[in-house]
Parts: sequence; structure tokens; C-alpha cells
Amino acid sequence: MSDEMALPGATTIGMVCKDGVILAAEKRYSWGYFIMSKTAKKVFKITENIGAACAGLIGDMQVLTKTVRAHVNLRSYEREQRTTVRSAAKIMSNMLFERRYIPLLAQTIIAGVDEDGPHLFVLDPIGSVIEDRYASVGSGSEIATGVLESEYNANMTVEEGKKVVIKAAKSAGARDVGSGNVLDILVIGKDQSQEETVKLA
Repeated sequence: MSDEMALPGATTIGMVCKDGVILAAEKRYSWGYFIMSKTAKKVFKITENIGAACAGLIGDMQVLTKTVRAHVNLRSYEREQRTTVRSAAKIMSNMLFERRYIPLLAQTIIAGVDEDGPHLFVLDPIGSVIEDRYASVGSGSEIATGVLESEYNANMTVEEGKKVVIKAAKSAGARDVGSGNVLDILVIGKDQSQEETVKLA
């Protein structure tokens, strides 16, 4: 088995809409050709207005998001104000960069809504940060990105965006052995967040 085939598969998607952000990841957790679980959670709340969706090793995702959540909550408590999405992404970036010689194997999309509106940032395992309107990471990302490229519209609502995200995840699941089954979706608006699960097949 090659090194490439030994990596865990996933399709993780993030999108900025005019009234919020969407984070989504399918629940399949595979190792090479073996499906280890169909109930893995790869979408996490950091705060009520910020979330993260990951692709990679589940344990590394959990450590990363729990640690960032603790730092963000401490920062918000000390400053007596909500942490911005950009600040949360920077906290995660610093943590990943500090671990760059023994990195956490997780590609991450962090997104949320703050006083400046909705934002989305993509991070690689060594802490690079790129702001974008939509993104996909994981083994099915190339297929999902093709759908996002053709159907994304910056003026769409989260309800319209969810349909595009589901279509992108279904397309990836149809072609990528590491992706599929069920999709976890986290929608974050200015005043509330909502989680749901959608069957892909």
C-alpha cells in the first residue's frame, strides 16, 4: 500500500453566504481502502459564532479544536468581547505553526460571523492561513471544488448555499472512496447556529 493510499479520506466544505456561513463534512472515516467508521464527527463548534470543519486524523482534529476553543474562550473572557473569526483563525495558525516539525495531520476550514460579517479561512497542517469565500479540503476536494466553482454565488442565502454544499459532497462521494454516507452541516448566522445531518445516498 502506497503512502498516498494510507492517508485518511474526507470531503470537507466551507462557504460564505450573505447571511452566514456553512461548514460541512461527511461522516465516513477511511484508512486507505478500509472504511473504519461511518459516524465520525469532523465539524466542530468553537463558539456560538465560530466553527471548524476538518479533514485528516480524527484525534488530531479533536485536539486542535478543543485547544483552540479553550484559547478563544479565555481571550473572550479577558477582553470581555467576542473573538473575531480572524483572531480564532490566527490562534489556530499559531498552534499549528508551533507544531510544524511534528504537525497535527489536519486540514481545516474555520468560519463564522462577527461584527464585520461572515468570514472563512483555510489552514494547512503547518499553519498557513488563506481567507476565501468557499473552500474544500480532503481527498474529495478536487471534485467538490469543481461543483463549488460552477455554482457559487456571493449573494446566495445559507438555504441556497446548503443545496450547493450537498450537491458538492454528493459528487465527491460518488467518485472518492474515502468520502460518503452522511453529511454533517453547521450553519452559523449572526444570532444563532444550527446543526443538521443529511444522508448523501
